[in-house]
Amino acid sequence: MDLQVSWEGALLRLGMALALGALIGWEREARNKPAGLKTLALVALGSATFTLITLELFHAILAANPRSNSDPLRLVQGIIGGIGFLGAGAIIQSRGSVQGVTTAASIWVTGAIGIACGGGHYFLALLAWVLTLLVLLPLKFVERKMVRNNHHENGRQNSTSQQD
Repeated sequence: MDLQVSWEGALLRLGMALALGALIGWEREARNKPAGLKTLALVALGSATFTLITLELFHAILAANPRSNSDPLRLVQGIIGGIGFLGAGAIIQSRGSVQGVTTAASIWVTGAIGIACGGGHYFLALLAWVLTLLVLLPLKFVERKMVRNNHHENGRQNSTSQQD
């Protein structure tokens, strides 16, 4: 099993991660969110790069010692931890409300897409990207409608109770 990735393969993996991350970041940027185009492009690119490094190191270790029991998933765990740190920085608590949770989740899923690209799992990366945009774009309208209806109902209840 040859785990080494050609330069062309590495370019494809990194390029795809960068593009998908940037497209998710574009959606966040359009909504003036703190983690936008550049941030999410870099999260995906960094995740893919770390994944490629993991594959290359794993290959080098196995070439030197075929009986090695090294675990390349430890590096993936490190990536996830670092992305969690970035996400936590995007969450802000202000005046009793929490903001930035969707941005943090966007950072997290963009990292996962980068890991998928770095691992050469293009279909999985594209599927996750499509599903991410489906959550961020159409569900925003559903969310707004739910909030609007909730405020409208609460307004009626408040005005009714004030009259009583």
